[in-house]
Amino acid sequence: MAETTDLAVIIVSYNTRDLLQRAIASLQSSVRTYGPRNTRIIVVDNASHDGSAEMVRQTFLDVEVLEPGANLGFARANNLALRHLGFPHGDPLPDAVWLLNPDTETVGDAPAQLLAHLRANPDVAAVGPRLQYGDGRFQHGAFAFPGLWQIAFDLFPLPARLYETRLNGRYPRAWYARGTPFDVDMLLGAALMVRREAVQQIGLLDDGYFMYVEELDWCRRMKQAGWRVQLVPTALVIHHEGQSTRQFREEMFRALWRSRLRYYAKFSPRPYVWLVRALVALGLAWKKRQTQGG
Repeated sequence: MAETTDLAVIIVSYNTRDLLQRAIASLQSSVRTYGPRNTRIIVVDNASHDGSAEMVRQTFLDVEVLEPGANLGFARANNLALRHLGFPHGDPLPDAVWLLNPDTETVGDAPAQLLAHLRANPDVAAVGPRLQYGDGRFQHGAFAFPGLWQIAFDLFPLPARLYETRLNGRYPRAWYARGTPFDVDMLLGAALMVRREAVQQIGLLDDGYFMYVEELDWCRRMKQAGWRVQLVPTALVIHHEGQSTRQFREEMFRALWRSRLRYYAKFSPRPYVWLVRALVALGLAWKKRQTQGG
């Protein structure tokens, strides 16, 4: 009988070779020191042209590399790895999977902490760590499900003092500072750990998203199925954020809004979707006028 994997880590990479090397090295250091003992690491290389796949094969002999031969985006690439692991209904399956960005650095015992929290709380489907930027600044790692106010914050110049509030889907920094896990609506996909049973129940990520919103959709489906989602602030991951997507800013902006509109169409009643589309159209028109100086 095959040995059960405690944790499978999936890293989807696109032209982030140096960051990817740091991400894997810090992850392996954490796992060697703190566990979990049976950890499997899979890198999905989305047709990088910077030698990322070759670097992984030469530097990390125990890391698996999947090369689909094209840029699948985030959801399809993660699903490729999940199916490679046997999800949704293979046997044996890892106890949990950790979606980890290539622009992250694992600090201390973060993966061991997150896995231990899942094992101690069988009603929790997904957990995430506290995130911080590379310069040490605080980074929000969890958000409330988005509504019209969040769209307005993205597209219009609203008062800056409201940006960090619940109105914009942010959880208070004091909750992070307390150091105790707390319930959230969704976690960022930069370091999102999900238990096996949740993936088996709700299925894989939605392939219809190329980039952005995939983790929001996944967490929404978890919550609809009755699971809890929590952030564990004593687990820490450094997230340099946006290193792949900033290579194509305009394309990623369009991808973001296509994904957001898909999300609202999927989970909201039709009149609400009409209102969302009208607000987005108004906001984009306003931004265009500002760019053109009109």
